[in-house]
Order: sequence, then structure tokens, then C-alpha cells
Amino acid sequence: MTPTPPPPPVPPPAPSVPEGYDKHAFEPFAVTADLAVLTVRAGTLHVLLVERGQEPYAGAWALPGGFVLPHESAEQAARRELAEETGLSGATAARLHLEQLRTYSEPDRDPRMRVVSVAFTALVPDLPEPRGGGDAAQARWLPYDEARGLAFDHDRILADARERVGAKLEYSCLGTAFCPPEFTLGELREVYETVWGVPLDRPNFRRKVLATPGFVRPVEAPPRRTGGRGKPAALYRAGEATTLHPPLLRPEGRTE
Repeated sequence: MTPTPPPPPVPPPAPSVPEGYDKHAFEPFAVTADLAVLTVRAGTLHVLLVERGQEPYAGAWALPGGFVLPHESAEQAARRELAEETGLSGATAARLHLEQLRTYSEPDRDPRMRVVSVAFTALVPDLPEPRGGGDAAQARWLPYDEARGLAFDHDRILADARERVGAKLEYSCLGTAFCPPEFTLGELREVYETVWGVPLDRPNFRRKVLATPGFVRPVEAPPRRTGGRGKPAALYRAGEATTLHPPLLRPEGRTE
């Protein structure tokens, strides 16, 4: 005889607001989502910036971002603002490796009112120049070393994003997010050298990458000529692994 399956669990009752609770007892504040979008262009780390079209900080460069609307999560707001202010949407936006960086909540970080920012970092392959939109006068890829004096506390957010990415390259497969779908090991090595700010030994890097299970997979396609006199380089794509065992540690003396 087939046993009778147990009844489905009864969902807990919806929470109720305590009697006498006053939601106006606390100072209201706004929430924004800001993005530090990084890429490697011509061997240099670049960041996606927008020129603010209105006060505060009109005319200053800033990270893309804006206020979280009542019906949105912070990540939904981040992707919407990125599309509105830079034009990165659709298939391009789907390729973004987007992850939450941290929360910035200093009381005086925004001159308008109390604003808490949920910051994200996004890593993309080299993309065409973006276009400004929304309340951004223009959008542009700028070299990381030239991105200084940004609006609000965006200098700090950008520096934190650079540090986070550099650390994650050691123990995750994040480096492939900077590469096109098919890439050479030289292009992958350039990502590490650019973010870490140090040259890497080519044979040693190649050996470590190929010895790490699931880091990259060879592509059944003709090799790509990458310039110079050497023979064309084999192509790879990102593997199924997400972490590196063993980690790929930064050399001593890094300049990051």
C-alpha cells in the first residue's frame, strides 16, 4: 500500500504592523545604487564614468547610478540606471558580471539629504564608447588613473572596487569576465597584469592556468594572430569553475 504523502506545510501568517507603530518616528532617507564598471582597454584599466548634468556636482564626473525606486531592488535599479545613463542594455548588459561591493552610509555623503548607497562593481570586456542619457550629459571610458575628483564619495567607491577585483582575481575565475567569449591566454594574462599592476612570467602563468581544473576550455577554432612575429595563439573560453585551486597569487612588490 502506497503511504499517504504528508500534507504541505502551512505558510506562516503574514506579519502585521505592531499597534501604535509610527513609521514617521525615524528620519527618512533615500537609497541609491552606484556602479563601478571596469574593463581593460589597450592594456590599461578603464572605468565607465558619466558627466553629471544637474546639481549637485553638475559638470563633474561620477559613477553611473541613481535612486532606487519603490518597486525596485538595488540591483534592478543599478541595471536600469546603467542603461539610462550609458546605453548599456540588452545583450550587452546581460554579459555584465555584476556583484554587490558594499554599502556607503556616511550621513554627509550627499548634500541634498541623507542618502545610503548600495554600490556594485561590474566587469566587462572592452566595449564601444557608451552614450549619455537620463540626467547624464555624457558617458565615457576613462583610464582608472585619470578618474580622480569624482562627485560624492565615488573616489572611495572606485578604489574599493579596484581592491575587491584585484583580490578576487587570486582565488576566483573572475579574470575571464574581462575577456571576450573567445580569448587567448595572452589576453587573459593582460587582465591580471593590468589590474594587479605587475608583469607576470608568461610560461609560469600559462602553466598555472592550464593546470587549474575548469579555469579555461580550449576552443575548436583556428588560432588567432595577436601581432608580432610569433605563431598564432590558441583560443580558449571560460570554463565551468568559479574558484581557483590552488589560488593564483599576486607577486610580491605589486603596485596596486
